[in-house]
Amino acid sequence: MSRERPRRLNLPPAQENIEKLEKVINEGNFYGAQQMYKSISARYASAQRYPEALDILHSGACLQLKNNQITCGAELAVLFVETLVKGKTPYDDNSLDCIRKIYKMFPQIPVPHNLGPDDDEQKLAEALGAAKLRVEGCSSFLKAAIKWSIEFGANRHGAPELHAMLAAYIYSESPELDMARVSYHFVRGDNLKKFASTLVNFMGKCYPGEDDLAIARAVLMYLSMGNLGDANDIMDEVKEQMEAKNLEFPESDLIHFISFLLQTVERDALPLFNMLRINYKPSIDREPTFNEYLDDIAEKFFGVQRRSPFQGMFGEFFRMM
Repeated sequence: MSRERPRRLNLPPAQENIEKLEKVINEGNFYGAQQMYKSISARYASAQRYPEALDILHSGACLQLKNNQITCGAELAVLFVETLVKGKTPYDDNSLDCIRKIYKMFPQIPVPHNLGPDDDEQKLAEALGAAKLRVEGCSSFLKAAIKWSIEFGANRHGAPELHAMLAAYIYSESPELDMARVSYHFVRGDNLKKFASTLVNFMGKCYPGEDDLAIARAVLMYLSMGNLGDANDIMDEVKEQMEAKNLEFPESDLIHFISFLLQTVERDALPLFNMLRINYKPSIDREPTFNEYLDDIAEKFFGVQRRSPFQGMFGEFFRMM
């Protein structure tokens, strides 16, 4: 029995609906417009007129975000990506540019991290809540976009530019900064200089003793992916940027370990690698994930097989969480 072909609904050009919905937004009826964006775009998608459905959702996401309607805008942004998937839209410059335009509409507002004696606690709580909402909305959108890019043409980690966008937004907007999460996306991104400047900025305001952890984490993450070139480059770039700002590069046992590790990986010297892990164990154990990264490095650069084939998979999962 042949499958019934979808009916070609009698729908007007998408631009007519875009203009109509823009008027609803301009009147301040954001919730009403939201329901219309969702229902109207669904009709075009059902008729397999995916480019027009995408145009409607793109316009809606940008307008809602422009009007600081973060929840509505983020929801339409995610629907936009879901429609990219439904329409089997390839990962290319045009689709990436559409995602980039939505991303740029997410507000970027400095978040107060310290409460002074004269600050209004209620206003601060509201600002932190709004920041969390922005980060969650933008993260949901870009994570969906990264997943789409993997399926439709990018590399196995997803589009590097999308990772760089997500890392930058998390760092600038998160009220509770998680540098491990920021670094996870930067090492999969395409903007090493931005990553280095973020690390330098972080080191200027982090707690004492966290600066070397941030540098070591970045290097180990690159190496765990088999990326020796960027592991060396991030060290050099951070040193260069700190020198330009007359800042002192951190010196600690952990930094010494990282420096020796980079030389050891280049030399393909497994016995020396194992010796370094033993001698610098107290420094390595300062962060639990470092040993997992080193197991990845041993496998990628020295061919050391893991005791369990699932170890790396679960390690990657927990690092993401």
